[in-house]
Amino acid sequence: MKPVLLAALLALFMGGEHLIAQSAHKSSTPPPATAGANAPDYSGMYTFLKDGEFVQLSVEEDGSVTGFISRYGDESSDSGAFLNQFFKKASLDGQKLMFTTKTVHGVWFEFTGMVQYAGGKNPDEEGSRVIQGSLVEYSTGPGGKQTSKTRQVTFKSFPADVDSNDSQ
Repeated sequence: MKPVLLAALLALFMGGEHLIAQSAHKSSTPPPATAGANAPDYSGMYTFLKDGEFVQLSVEEDGSVTGFISRYGDESSDSGAFLNQFFKKASLDGQKLMFTTKTVHGVWFEFTGMVQYAGGKNPDEEGSRVIQGSLVEYSTGPGGKQTSKTRQVTFKSFPADVDSNDSQ
């Protein structure tokens, strides 16, 4: 089974079916007319910090951005559990992407950076789009003490059409 199909199935199992469906529909349709005739559609699934984790990004027809991060828990109370952290707020201005996730088990993320097409790749290929920028991971520990960890990240897109080769 392809890793992308496995990630999509995990997302479906974990409750992200409406976002996956939107992404699959959007990645096979042209960019929204309201964003301009030449505006790219960056909707889709991207890698996250560890193997098996991913970011689901959906650019809506009105230009708004929705999505979530699916990741493994790191705390002793959720170690190894698959957690979905939906975007609390997000925006895309040209190529500039920003999002903040909702808090799950005392952890939330803020991202600021760029999303763009990788040169020389077919738009349907893995890694054809990348999200690059600064990711801040916040956590609230015992006694309400907040800590943060900032890192520079590059998230690569999964292939746009997960099912095209599997259904033949």
